[in-house]
Amino acid sequence: MPIYTPPLRDMQFVMHEVFQVADEFKALPKHADVDVDTINAVLEEAGKFASGVVFPLNISGDEEGCTLDKATHEVTPPQGFKEAYAQFVEGGWAALSCDPGYGGQGLPFVLNQCLYEMLNSANQAWTMYPGLSHGAYEALHAHGTEEQKRLYLPKLTSGEWTGTMCLTEAHCGTDLGLLRTKAEPVPGAPEGTYALTGNKIFISAGEHNMASNIVHLVLARLPDAPAGSKGISLFAVPKFKVNADGSLGERNPIYCGGLEHKMGIHGNATAQINIDGAIGTLVGQPHKGLAAMFVMMNAARLGVGNQSLGLTEVAYQNALAYAKDRIQMRSLSGTKDKSKPADPIIVHPDVRRMLLTAKAYAEGGRALATYCAILIDKELHHPDEKVRKDSAELVALLTPIVKAFLTDNGWTATTLCQQVFGGHGYIKEWGMEQFVRDARINMIYEGTNGIQALDLLGRKILGNNGASLKKFGKLVAALVQEEGVNEKMAEFINPLAGLADQMTKFTTELGFKGLQNPDEVGAAAVDYLRVAGHLVFGYFFARMAQVALREVAAAESQGKPADPFYQAKLQTARFYFAKLFPETAMLMRTARAGAASLMDTDAALA
Repeated sequence: MPIYTPPLRDMQFVMHEVFQVADEFKALPKHADVDVDTINAVLEEAGKFASGVVFPLNISGDEEGCTLDKATHEVTPPQGFKEAYAQFVEGGWAALSCDPGYGGQGLPFVLNQCLYEMLNSANQAWTMYPGLSHGAYEALHAHGTEEQKRLYLPKLTSGEWTGTMCLTEAHCGTDLGLLRTKAEPVPGAPEGTYALTGNKIFISAGEHNMASNIVHLVLARLPDAPAGSKGISLFAVPKFKVNADGSLGERNPIYCGGLEHKMGIHGNATAQINIDGAIGTLVGQPHKGLAAMFVMMNAARLGVGNQSLGLTEVAYQNALAYAKDRIQMRSLSGTKDKSKPADPIIVHPDVRRMLLTAKAYAEGGRALATYCAILIDKELHHPDEKVRKDSAELVALLTPIVKAFLTDNGWTATTLCQQVFGGHGYIKEWGMEQFVRDARINMIYEGTNGIQALDLLGRKILGNNGASLKKFGKLVAALVQEEGVNEKMAEFINPLAGLADQMTKFTTELGFKGLQNPDEVGAAAVDYLRVAGHLVFGYFFARMAQVALREVAAAESQGKPADPFYQAKLQTARFYFAKLFPETAMLMRTARAGAASLMDTDAALA
């Protein structure tokens, strides 16, 4: 059976020692009273819930899956899911970072980020039910009418109701301009009331009995809608109609017509949704639905990166424990444990390579995800408009990196951790093959990673002439200037500074090529995103090494042994820069190879 221990020490290191979140919160009036002790207490209780309540349901939920009653269109999740969700709601976890005006606790978003990392490690399929609800809450909070906020937000905040995002149709995924679902005004009904008709597929948590109502956020077209993405509107369509007093009315004709049979995340109801004149209300302005939905989509993209971060962590923990226990062969450099007939496999260099790759991807991913969550807190609550704007711009730049880089890394890490188990990794009872299967979806949904790469290079960087990239570059430059003469930091700072210097020329070169032929951007984008991802990881690993070196030096100056935690952090950073960071040289070379070898291939692909 798999194991999971919440990585509280590393979360606290990132939050308190690297980013000093409590000091950041002092500049945010809404969070000024949130101190280190409060943060640690919340993290500890969140870890107990994730590991004690949700994690034990992971394997059984995967084996059982969800069940659809075709006569009633009702879906029953795996045994124990509903009861765990009731505990989640009772514990106030759904309301953790929501607006107190709607019953939320008003704690910083970064705490929500840490909660969901642990939940994803424990059980990704279960976590998708409340996770999507939080995205629906954010979209309605930002773009809903006062009436919609009054009716829906208190229930979504408490977790009494859940939410979904209904975008995809059978003939269109990311290209939402092709969608066909229609919305017709309802005669005699209040303004903004529509009857929706259409079909959606791949709707995560689309139907279940864990909550008394489900608020579907549905993209559809009004009768006068222009063609393409400029003709899309967003609607709130509840499973049960909601009366003016907030009580539930009759069943709305928005039903689950089938469940997808999937490779992974079996415990989550991925539903085919049939909409037959269901009553909904317009969210935001007519034909401006994508702007409103992008609030939820961007939250979901950060959330998907967090899913892979969680899987990377739990897969690593299990592979590490197995490698310490499993004996196989003797060490190449001589026997390490004479009391046993063979040495534990952790003595072998390649096993350590696999373990350290997963560990580095988990720790780098945690630093990036935490940083983005802090930026979101500042974007929402900082009193200085410039800080809010700068934070929003950095979040926009980093979102496709979080989604694509962390999920690519998560697939690599879970696969390597499965490999550590050898043949046992292929056997279900160890749990590793489930981590691999669950991780694979994260590279696909909420915009495939290729689309994230196009978004990063085409829109977020070339689209504003590199202004956002330069803002991140200034952070790197400041760290290089601060530590450039510190010999102990050279092994971290020098490769980071080298890549930062190359990045401007590399980006400019691709931009010029793209002006001549847009396919050049498409051909280079995936490689480019990984280079950018390593630049970001390199920056955070250098910052983590900076703190670790400082703590080691402080201990030595007092004649005390250094905390092994900091030694481990330095060793992981050294591995990252030695074995993973150099991938950037190959990636820049393949990105510069151009589009011809991809596009001049009609004969090869005939």
